[in-house]
Amino acid sequence: MALPEAETSKAVELFTDGACLGNPGPGGWAALLRFNSSERELSGGEADTTNNRMEMKAVMEGLRALSRPCSVIIATDSQYVLKGMTEWIAGWKRKNWRTADKKPVKNVDLWQELEALCEPHTVKWTWVRGHDGHVENERVDLLARTAAENIKYPDRGFPKAC
Repeated sequence: MALPEAETSKAVELFTDGACLGNPGPGGWAALLRFNSSERELSGGEADTTNNRMEMKAVMEGLRALSRPCSVIIATDSQYVLKGMTEWIAGWKRKNWRTADKKPVKNVDLWQELEALCEPHTVKWTWVRGHDGHVENERVDLLARTAAENIKYPDRGFPKAC
């Protein structure tokens, strides 16, 4: 289900998902960018990663694909990414990237990069329930799982060029 037209007519919609076959294990990420009727799909993967890193990478690669500052509505099914960017990051930074129990924040490299990628944009974060029939979320979920499977089973994909 797309976001309301009044909200999106001047904003880029960014739908994201990450997947991992084992955690850690081979992982994939995917992003769907939409502006009015134009769409662009992005996906990729890594051989040894975690689901949370792939969720973050999906958002990062979607933002990286934008060529200029925009209003962006990011839709993610990851509470980790959503709360990390909207609730937790300010406290982590105040505590020198430490959690409430004084442990180092996991994935600090990606949190810092994600924050920098958000900087030029006006970002609105939204959460969608995963695996619940949300059309765009199901679409990026399939792309992310496919990317992870292509990393884990490279010979099952398209034949390699001669």
